[in-house]
Amino acid sequence: MSFSAAQWDWQSVYPAPAKLNLFLHVIGRRADGYHLLQTLFRLVDHGDRVRFLPRSDDVVILTTPLPGVPPESDLTVRAARLLQAKTGCRRGVEINVEKRLPMGGGLGGGSSDAATVLLALNHLWQLGLPRQRLQEIGLTLGADVPVFIGGRNAFAEGVGEALHPLELPLAWYVVLEPPVAVPTAEIFSAPELPRDTAAILAAEWMPGMGGNDLQAVAVARFPAIAEHLRWLGAHGKARMTGSGACVFAEFPRQETAAAVIRELPTGMRGWVAAGLDRHPLYGLAK
Repeated sequence: MSFSAAQWDWQSVYPAPAKLNLFLHVIGRRADGYHLLQTLFRLVDHGDRVRFLPRSDDVVILTTPLPGVPPESDLTVRAARLLQAKTGCRRGVEINVEKRLPMGGGLGGGSSDAATVLLALNHLWQLGLPRQRLQEIGLTLGADVPVFIGGRNAFAEGVGEALHPLELPLAWYVVLEPPVAVPTAEIFSAPELPRDTAAILAAEWMPGMGGNDLQAVAVARFPAIAEHLRWLGAHGKARMTGSGACVFAEFPRQETAAAVIRELPTGMRGWVAAGLDRHPLYGLAK
């Protein structure tokens, strides 16, 4: 569910939902080394939470830095500063991120945080940039950022930035978080990664179609992913999202998904979330 712009202010808690890749194919490689992808992004009702505090100067401060990540490298700080630079805005902000999504999990946490910063500050600073311009700015931060700003589930092509919005049926997801952080670059640089999967047309995609070309590569390097896939696969059709490490299975009813998560073995971490049809902040941009 998305809300109108009037319902969001400086006191609000701004959601940054996770995404799942319902399928992910590598169909080629560009001359510059970037891989050509096809995927289906599904937004889900679980993610990080971002709060903002206005400043009287033009300084951007992250009050919740991640261990080992310099604040100036954090995507949320980079997003705010980029928005300032592109608009000439002289306002500052303090950003507080409540992390609920794991790093290196394939859930798009950092990209979603950056998208929420762009959407929220465009609104709070009253900059009035349209959605398409925010997506262009977001793309310079990462290929997954535009889909969160677009705010709809989408069939994606290119490096993930060419989006074709799709309506998807209501579904519930069990998502497991293996205790590993997968470096995306390592998976994409693996020599055994298939790079010639046949392309499909967005109009021809149907729920359940396709797989994840990155899964076998990640599983071979991270046994914990294989362990979580085996357990979840005994309850439904399990696959990895993105370059890993998180794995998921889709269910048509909340009760079924909840029953699965209740059986989760000690030592495994997971959660249940509904699929979204719109980003909660969809109403902040036009």
